[in-house]
Amino acid sequence: MSDAALPQWRRRTTRAELGRWFGWLALVALFVFCWEIMTQDTIWAFVTDAPTQGADIVGRMLPPRWSYLNALWGPLWDTLNIATLGTLAAIVLGVPVAFLAARNTTPSVTFIRPLALLLIVASRSINAIIWALLLVSILGPGVLAGIIAIALRSIGFVAKLLYEAIEEIDHSQVEAVLATGASPAQVMDYAIVPQILPAFAGISVFRWDINIRESTVLGLVGAGGIGLQLEASLNVLAWPQVSLILVVILATVVVSEWVSARVRHAVI
Repeated sequence: MSDAALPQWRRRTTRAELGRWFGWLALVALFVFCWEIMTQDTIWAFVTDAPTQGADIVGRMLPPRWSYLNALWGPLWDTLNIATLGTLAAIVLGVPVAFLAARNTTPSVTFIRPLALLLIVASRSINAIIWALLLVSILGPGVLAGIIAIALRSIGFVAKLLYEAIEEIDHSQVEAVLATGASPAQVMDYAIVPQILPAFAGISVFRWDINIRESTVLGLVGAGGIGLQLEASLNVLAWPQVSLILVVILATVVVSEWVSARVRHAVI
């Protein structure tokens, strides 16, 4: 390697050194300012006592109250139904939105596509807990509110990933089918759908896996599922029941992760 190809060391100018120094100074000042805002209402006596309190609660949670397990099967089934039905509803509603949002399948790039993108952003910007709070106040507490909350949250996720997959398809296959004189429906059926089916399967299973996790806490706001039992146990400080519920939630999430991984491996 010649000397010309080697990196050459050059001393920074005084202006560059001052700019670098003031940049770091501004970053430190910003950090201190943010720290002051975040901790202005903090009671530091509680913070220093937190390890002792945490150890005390963990001690009360052990061992889990295994006799309480029979009372959790029904709520756990509700949780699985919330996640599964909410995911199915999101798929039914999200797939058309994805085709309307993709540049190569939307009927109108200037009017319909922006509306579809707005729907996707609106769905993804509001957490499932917030959807559940709104729906519980409208529909009342129960599983139905949880299902709709999961669906509304998941539409944006499904539609966004799917429309990106639609825009990345191989257009030569579309042109080949069009050259045979196929109708738009036949082009969709033979050129577009086969290319996005693996992505669609992966997106659907991945979102179901996420919804299993989200549905376990919707009961905290009255939207049904095992979260209702968790809230009830927390309210009466039944720590052995809380630990058992956490174990059940962990086991459910692990199983759902295993199932989703197997399905994705089989399909993709």
